[in-house]
Amino acid sequence: MDESRSTQLIQRALDSGFALAGIAGVEPSAWSDELTDWLAQHKHGEMAWLDRNTDLRKNPQQLIDDARSVLMVADLYASRCDNVDEPLQIGQGRIARYARGKDYHKTMKKRLMNLADQLRLDHPDAGFKVFVDTAPVLERELAHRAGLGWTGKHTLLIHPQAGSYMLLGGIVTTLKLAKPASQHVEADHCGTCTRCIDACPTDAITPYSVDARRCISYLTIEHRTPIDPELEEKIGDWIYGCDICQEVCPHNSPRDDAAKANPVYDSQRDRFDLLEVIGWNEEDRREAFVGSAMKRAKLDMMHRNARIVARNQGITPE
Repeated sequence: MDESRSTQLIQRALDSGFALAGIAGVEPSAWSDELTDWLAQHKHGEMAWLDRNTDLRKNPQQLIDDARSVLMVADLYASRCDNVDEPLQIGQGRIARYARGKDYHKTMKKRLMNLADQLRLDHPDAGFKVFVDTAPVLERELAHRAGLGWTGKHTLLIHPQAGSYMLLGGIVTTLKLAKPASQHVEADHCGTCTRCIDACPTDAITPYSVDARRCISYLTIEHRTPIDPELEEKIGDWIYGCDICQEVCPHNSPRDDAAKANPVYDSQRDRFDLLEVIGWNEEDRREAFVGSAMKRAKLDMMHRNARIVARNQGITPE
């Protein structure tokens, strides 16, 4: 196979603003049994969609008819040189870094769709399908195959220079794309480090696995029903999401050659006033979440989260 087509495609992705890009095959998942066991133990919590289309998740070649290759890309939403937040004041709740700027679904999808349209012009007989959290696919495994990093013990993708503040997307295609000679599968550099495991307030992390039912990000974003009182105080100041396992990771420590985050994700806000959120109506929530990925959290969830954080700070909301 001709590598030049793959190299050109990767360069087009980089020129579109993505921090990383690479080519992956569509062979079945190497983690099929682990996924089955994880789901059987109900570690996905209330995320019922994860228990659907499992055969498709395990077999990316089924994403489109005659799928042969995937172009995987990564966007940096934060720099490893910006890994410390300004201290919160009492009465404020923290927002995870990925949600502080514009909605990545829209920003990434637009660039990937433009890239796919270019490819359709160049290859009118080929098929292309874009995904950014919009298809049942194991993005991190495909990104690992594409040389974008390794899967850390906290299950997030880590690049040796860029760190782990990454968002993933891709284009699956019927084109047979050769992996460039310069592309290699990144070795696991976690070693004996357990900082992410030790730092997790809820003990959600075991090596290379996360129990979503205990994960602060899941609890504040995906969990629709009341949160177990035993976990409430461990949520700390996080009103939406959590970055603790990434903040303590040595691969997110500052370095001179660290890649810069895409400015489209520049922080518009990194915290909420708790009493303000508690007083929101639906119109207030919608206005606060315009252009943001945070709109996934419903009004009652934001009320719940804000009340939990307020109690954790010694505030008794009315």
